Order: sequence, then C-alpha cells, then structure tokens
Amino acid sequence: MIIEFLVLLSVTITVLIVFYLLKAPLMAGENVNIVAMFLNTLTPKFYVALTGTSSLISGLILIFEWWYFRKYGTSFIEQMSLNHFSPWLGNGDDTTGNGSVDGSAGSGVGNNSVQQNIPECKVWRNPMNLFRGSEYSRFQWVTGKEPLTYYDMNLSAQDHQTFFCCDSDLNRPGDEIMKRAWRERNTSKRIKLAHEALEKQSDCATAYILLSEEDVTQIVDVERLLKQGLKMAEANCKKSQSTQNLGHHYETAYRRDTNVCVYIRRRLAMCARKLGKVKESVKLMRDLIKEFPTTSVLNIHENLIEALLELQAYADVQAVLAKYDDISLPKSATICYTAALLKARSVADRFTPESAAKRGLSTTEMNAIEAIHRAVEFNPHVPKYLLETKSLILPPEHILKRGDSEAIAYTFFHLPHWKRVDGALNLLHCTWEGTFRLIPYPLEKGHLFYPYPSCTETADRELLPSFHDVSVYPKKELPFFIMFTAGLCSFTALLALLTHQYPESMGSFAKTFLYTVATPINVIVDRLEGLLPSSIIQHLTKV
Repeated sequence: MIIEFLVLLSVTITVLIVFYLLKAPLMAGENVNIVAMFLNTLTPKFYVALTGTSSLISGLILIFEWWYFRKYGTSFIEQMSLNHFSPWLGNGDDTTGNGSVDGSAGSGVGNNSVQQNIPECKVWRNPMNLFRGSEYSRFQWVTGKEPLTYYDMNLSAQDHQTFFCCDSDLNRPGDEIMKRAWRERNTSKRIKLAHEALEKQSDCATAYILLSEEDVTQIVDVERLLKQGLKMAEANCKKSQSTQNLGHHYETAYRRDTNVCVYIRRRLAMCARKLGKVKESVKLMRDLIKEFPTTSVLNIHENLIEALLELQAYADVQAVLAKYDDISLPKSATICYTAALLKARSVADRFTPESAAKRGLSTTEMNAIEAIHRAVEFNPHVPKYLLETKSLILPPEHILKRGDSEAIAYTFFHLPHWKRVDGALNLLHCTWEGTFRLIPYPLEKGHLFYPYPSCTETADRELLPSFHDVSVYPKKELPFFIMFTAGLCSFTALLALLTHQYPESMGSFAKTFLYTVATPINVIVDRLEGLLPSSIIQHLTKV
C-alpha cells in the first residue's frame, strides 16, 4: 500500500512539473481562462445532458461487466488490462505455478520449481459415466434440457476414435464406417452408420458399443448388446494376438482389439451394478483389474470401490484404498472421500459437537476429522452436494479433478453410502469448513496437496450444462470495476436528476465545485513559478 502511494505521489508531482514547464508554450493560462468563460455561459440543460449521458454510458458498461463476470467469472476490463498492459509494465511472466489439478504430490508444497512443471486442468474420462440412450436421454425427454455439453461430447468422440480406431482398419469395412460414426455429431446418423457397419461386417464389435450406448433405452437391452459385442471382440482379439508380432500395423490392431474388450467388459460390469447384480459386478471388475493391471488410467478401481460400498464390504474397500491411495498415484475425490468415510464410520454414530467440546477429541476422532480435512482440501465442492445444500445434476462424461464436475460425479453415486453410515453426514457438517483455516490462501499454498488450480472454473463451465450454477472456489468477490461502474452510474444518475429538478442550485454548485478544485491548483502553480524558470524555453537558452 505504501509503495502504491509513493508511486501515485511521484506521478502526480511529475505531471505538475511537466504542466508547469509546458505552461508557456501551450499558453495554459490563457486556455484556462477561456475554459472558465465557456463554463459560465453554459445553461443547466447542458449539465442535465452531460450527467444523463454519463449515467447512460456507465450503466451500459455496468451491464456488460456484470454479464461478462457471470459468464466467464472475471472482469472484462481487468482481463484486458492484465493481458495487454501488464506486459508493458514488466508483469507478463506469471511464474506463480498453481500446481497440478490432481494434487498427487502429497505434502511438500514449498517446491515451486516442481509445481511449475506440472500441467493444469487435465480433463479425465468419468469412470462412472452414464449411458446416453438409457439414462441421459431420459433426462432430456422429461426436462427438455440437454444434460451434456458439446465440448463434453466432442471429448468423448475423440476418446472413441483413440480407443477404437487404428491404421489397419482399411481391410475392415465396418470399422472404416465406424470411424465416420464416431466423428458424426447427429445421434440418429451415428446409429444409422452403426447399423450399416454391422451389415458390411457382422463381427464389428465397436458398432455394438455405439448401439448399446445410444440406441436402446433399457439397461437390460444395453447388457444384451454388449454381450453380443463381447463375443465379437474376444474373437477379434484372439485373431490379432496371434499376428501382433508381424509388424507395427498388426500390433496396433491387437492393442485396439484389447481396448474394445476391456471397454465392453467394464461396461458390462456397470450394467450388472445398475441391475442390482452387485456381486457379479464386483467379480467382473476384479477379474478385469487382475487380467489387465496396466489399465489403471481407466480408473476401474473407482467402479470397484463404489460396488463394494454398496455391499458394505468395508474391509475390501480398505484393501483397495491401501493399493491405490498412494503418494505416487493421482488422487481423486473417490479415493479421498472414501478414506474419510471409512474413518468417520468408526466414530460418527456417537459424535456430537457438545460432547467433543467437553471431553476433547479422541485419537480416532482426530484421525477422522483430519481425513475429512484432507478430502475437502482436495475437492472443496463435494460437501455442498453431500449435505444437499446445492442441487445435484447428472454427471458429465468427463470430469476435472478437484473441480465441480468431479464433485457432481462423486456425489451422484456415493451420497447413498454416506447416508447409510449413521452420523457420517453430521460429522462432515460439523467439521468440513475447518479445512479453510488450514489453507487461508488456497491458490498460493496448500496444506497436503498442491495449491488449488485457478483454472477449474473455466473448464467446469465447458463441461457442465448452462442451466447448472457452477460451484466456484475460492469464492470470488465482485471485481473492482463492477463496483466502480455501479457507483459511477448511480452518482451520475443522481446528479442528472438533481440538475433537472433544481437547475439554478446545481448550476451554482457546479461553479463553486470547479472553483474549489481550481484554487489549490492555482496556488501550487504560483508557488512553482517562484521556484522554477518561467518556461522550458528560457531554461534551455541558459544552458
């Protein structure tokens, strides 16, 4: 604050000196007199028009600033100033480094050089994503709202092309058609292309995947189509496995067929979970993880954790967490909040704030509270949904770790598990806000994870539908320019109203105000005349 004041003072003094030095060449004294004579001839109508126009312009700026802030979460004037003027002032290089969105480095947040090298805002495939035809479409039929954004569906199309297409598809007409289907935006055209692919190639497993995802409206029918596709996928995988060592194209074909098999088996496990066959679902997931241990990028263990929680097999859940809640692995809301739920389960049924205040916290209670604080630090949006203080929507097909999209995806499936544990939500309600005392500046420094990334709001707005009110953390205050334009608009509108109602009084007031402002300036100029040469030209002639 002191530095800003000194800078402002130095700028003011510089302006006064320049004004004085250029006073004679610019005939500033005569111009001031002319301006004073001109102001004396103005009528009250001019002041009404002036203040009214100022109020209108500032009001339009206020409306635009407010719209821009609601849409993008920042001030347009502030953003333009940072983007275009900060580089001129030497502040163009931002090396603060907000860290990774997955926060997987645990503690040790002081290493800024490490934080700067970690990519921000990586979007992940939602491991619990719903079926478009049997789940997302139902929501659209009932509400008339689009549950998925174009950005989210475009990411899914890119995923499908990466997983299910390869260079060796030239000899497989059905897979060639499916390449077009994955790129097609219109749902009915995609389904039509999938049927066409099956006509050209009866063993096209990816066509069954698309039809199961988008064409049928019942989970039973989804399971039936996926089982048909699995037979084709396993046959194709066996064929490509025997030829994978013959060249690069054969190897990529085998990798693609393996991806198709893994995807179908994983979706079949999810179908079993939705149809109430939870034990069968758990077995399918365990077999999949055991057979393909390198597919951890698909986060199948998160599906397994949710199914085990449904069975209330808490010991098995703890065993899965022991394997995946590792400092070297990316964290997720499922990992952190499930760990907190298991620790809260042992103390939540008998925990009350009053008793804790009287007798103090036990070691088990402290561990549970610390686990909740750890989970909230990783994703601070989840408690609002778990405590049902914020409305829940269908989860998107992609999520941003530590963002609002991940919080929605987690709560959509795990809220019943928290309600099943007596007192767990009460313990969360009493303790979750205490996390923010540990991280007063979350964008600059974290406690157990890297600083909270500042880019989550923008990415979540792209992933989540427009009718959802995106949760923002940390809560942003209104930008200065919005408050400034609001004050300016109100002030000029008041001046316009008073000038219209009381023209004589406001005219005399304006003249008095201008005279009051001009008096100290004239005094300063007179003092400077006694200290400095009368003009810069005379000063230069003496040099």
